[in-house]
Amino acid sequence: MAKEHRGTSDPARILELLWREPGHGDSRRGPKQGLTVDAVVRVAVELADADGLEALTMRGIAQRLGVTPMTLYTYVPGKTELLDLMLDAVYLQMPRSDRSADPWRTRVAAVADENRALYDRHPWVATVLTARPPLGPGLMTKYEHELAAFDGLGLDDVERDAALTLVLDFVQSVARGNLAARAAARDSAMSDQQWWAANAPLLAKVFDPDRFPLAARVGSAAGAAHQGMYSPDHAFDFGLRCILDGLAHLAGCEDSADTP
Repeated sequence: MAKEHRGTSDPARILELLWREPGHGDSRRGPKQGLTVDAVVRVAVELADADGLEALTMRGIAQRLGVTPMTLYTYVPGKTELLDLMLDAVYLQMPRSDRSADPWRTRVAAVADENRALYDRHPWVATVLTARPPLGPGLMTKYEHELAAFDGLGLDDVERDAALTLVLDFVQSVARGNLAARAAARDSAMSDQQWWAANAPLLAKVFDPDRFPLAARVGSAAGAAHQGMYSPDHAFDFGLRCILDGLAHLAGCEDSADTP
């Protein structure tokens, strides 16, 4: 499901496009007058939101815009650069509220919530592995905003960056788990409850609870609590609480009363 994205081999070109140097963001060259980089990116995001990255093609974008595929290359060098532009665009559009007056736990929890909402709006973003993320205005605005959530926690700059990375990686992991659960339900045409009910007789034949007592007990308890194999909401709430408690311990403020 995850798509590794190493970024373009021409960083100067993509940075020029990301920051919209003159002649790129508002380019009107080609047969479709008024077509811009922003218009290409907007349609690409819409198609990815609807059908995922696997269905995203330059031909499909061109058809939506009413141009030939070759026309798109006047504005975007290729699909690799387009994905950088798409990521930066959705980062820039993320809603961001001013929580500077809130306790640090509330601010960090808000960062997690904002990123979870991003993956809900654009599920394909959770599948992209960015070894070298696009350093555009969207990413830099996002980074600046999210780093501020750790103000007053007493972390040095390296720890602050690592703490943010921990939170973001956690949220992305939960989002991927949610996507996998949805895909399994879609492919099998069954909910978790239906799948377990259909396979319970076979599992009863091959699974020996006396041999695996912890697995039997804990698995049964978790399944009953979640009404299935996995609960994204529980995974998110439990994991975020553990991360916040860990950061509080690191900063020496375990007794903070502002737990979200």
